[in-house]
Parts: sequence; structure tokens; C-alpha cells
Amino acid sequence: MGKKRGSSSPVNTLFAWVRRQSMKVKTFLAVTSVLSSLVALKFLVKDYNYFFIASEAIHAAGILVLIYKLSTQRTCSGLSLKTQELTAIFLAVRLYCSFVMEGDIHTVLDFATLLSTVWVIYMIRLKLKSSYIVELDNMPIYYLVVPSVVLAIPIHPYTQHSYISRILWAFCVYLESVSVLPQLRMMQNAKMIEPFTAHYVFALGIARFLGCAYWIIQVYDTAGAYMYLIGSGYFWVPMVLLSEIVQTFILADFCYYYIKSAVTGQLLVTLPPV
Repeated sequence: MGKKRGSSSPVNTLFAWVRRQSMKVKTFLAVTSVLSSLVALKFLVKDYNYFFIASEAIHAAGILVLIYKLSTQRTCSGLSLKTQELTAIFLAVRLYCSFVMEGDIHTVLDFATLLSTVWVIYMIRLKLKSSYIVELDNMPIYYLVVPSVVLAIPIHPYTQHSYISRILWAFCVYLESVSVLPQLRMMQNAKMIEPFTAHYVFALGIARFLGCAYWIIQVYDTAGAYMYLIGSGYFWVPMVLLSEIVQTFILADFCYYYIKSAVTGQLLVTLPPV
């Protein structure tokens, strides 16, 4: 009686042990976990395109979690409007590129996710504006949009599609890799993250890991040759891989604290001070 829930569980003991380790040990454990996950995915999944389908489906599921939160709790507290607007921008651009370049299941998933994201933006901007904490959502959007445009002009895929389409495709890849930064900045400012927002960001982390896994496994299977199959000056695929890795690492720290909070039975995710 009186014991804190989960305080003596094996998982909680494991997290306590990890916290006591040096940064080198923590880094080794993280790298080992990632590599083990990649090996498992490589042998379990035969068609690597399923990584992208699963990634987009998980992203859509994360948006549905936000819709549920906004519909039932009637508050947008803790949500970054700027991340949602950046998400709508890269989804709209990717949807256009998908129509003119591919036109497959990815197009359907992007369209559904874009509609859901626009609805979330509508709710935050108009219906639930009073609960939006603008002071905490203080990362300027142009800090992320402008570099993405500048980078897309020289480094983009070299395909048979129009020059504009290729630049737009590169732009949405670069913007997606940093679109979650305003949300993470807002959560860092607030220190405490309520459950539905945490579920959404965790879904983004899983989605990005799957996208990153696709590129890493493809590069491994081709002994590095995949890095130079398509691109402008051999830079396109390496930049896509770098973008995926950057976003995965951006979200990795949050995912650690999310899992830690989940296994210890905490409703709120608490981030450490900067």
C-alpha cells in the first residue's frame, strides 16, 4: 500500500538504470536499439515501399488523435499552430507532386492527412482560439520555410518531370524534416505535455523512423550505390537521407520521455530543463 504505481516494475528499474549511465553508454544503447530495429525491419518486411505507406498511415493516425482531442476536450492548449501550418504546406506541395509524378496510394493518404490538418488549423484559428497559447508558440515559420526553398533550388531529384515539380518535391522533403520544430519548441517552453499532444508527436516520431529506415536499408542493400541512383550532382539522395535522420533524431529525445512516462503510468510527459 502507498507505493507509487510502477515504481518497482522491471521497466521502471531499467529506465532508472539507464539514467544513471554516462552519456557514452546512453549513446551506445541508443545506437544498438536503432540498429536492432533496422535489422528486424529488414528481415520482416520484404517490400520496402510499405515503410512509406506505414509512415503516412501513422502520421494520419496522429492527426486523428488531435481531431479527437479538439472535438471532445474543446481545447487546443499545447498544440502548435505553426507546426500544423507547416504540415499543411508540405502536404499540399507533396500532394501536387504526387498527382503529377506518381498518383498512387501515397496520393490518397496525403489527401486525407491534408484535409485533417486543415480542419485542425481551422479549429485552432477560429473555434478554439481562446485556448491557443500564442506566447509559447514563438518560433517564426520563415526560419524553416526560407532555408527549405533555398536548399531545394540547387539540390533536387533529377528525373524526367518538370524543373518546378522537382524543386517542389525537394522543398516538401526538406520542410517536412523540420516542420515539427515549432511543436517541440512549444512543448519545451511549457515543460509539461498533455496526453493527446504527446500521442500525436510520438506518432510523428514512429512515422519518421520508418521513413528513415527505408533509405538506410536501401543504401545498405545496394552497398551505397542507391545514394547516387537519382539526383542533381549526386546530392539528392544523400540529402533526403540526411533530412530523414535529422527529423528522427529531433524526435528521438521526446520519444524517450514519452515511453518513460507511459511505462511509469504518468498521464503527462515531463521534459527536462534545457
